[in-house]
Amino acid sequence: MSNSQRTGTVERKTAETSIAIAVNLDGTGTYEVSTGIGFLDHMVEQFSKHSLIDVTMQVTGDLHVDQHHTTEDSAIALGQALTEALGDKAGIGRYGSAYSPMDETLSRVALDISGRPFLVWNAAFTQEKLGEWDTELIEHWFQSVAQTAGLTLHIELLYGTNNHHICESIYKGFARAMRVAVERDLRKGGAIPSTKGQLGG
Repeated sequence: MSNSQRTGTVERKTAETSIAIAVNLDGTGTYEVSTGIGFLDHMVEQFSKHSLIDVTMQVTGDLHVDQHHTTEDSAIALGQALTEALGDKAGIGRYGSAYSPMDETLSRVALDISGRPFLVWNAAFTQEKLGEWDTELIEHWFQSVAQTAGLTLHIELLYGTNNHHICESIYKGFARAMRVAVERDLRKGGAIPSTKGQLGG
């Protein structure tokens, strides 16, 4: 691996948000998250806990306008930090997938750390907010992470009725799929997991 410690840090400041993020792919799932949006905090914490990726995320955004910039920019910065931590992606599993049940809800997440960003989103919410978070921003969060982390990401709600369960099931599935995808596969001996010799493009 070109980045043996597999950590990434991003500081991102615009007129709309100020963000500091650090990740450790080889962590234990410890987190310190503050975005100003309670439900988003809860979901990023779930991602960290179930992926075993340590995440520190501090965000100050223009929430007096709305939640769009805070949601989008935090996802962009997280994706950038993950990309930095992955380095040249040598020796990783690359692919990950998970079925994620939560009470009456079941979701399926499959991903490829391909370097070719693409999101397939087949899920919907029947209420406008979870806590104070606008549910229309959830798909956008995943789109932004996929774009900056170079993920081919497929998310599908198979069934479910409780909006909280749907969202949490998706985030936990994403976490568990990422855990598998970023783990080093010793059988690969540090090789890039592509016949091209590189990922992306």
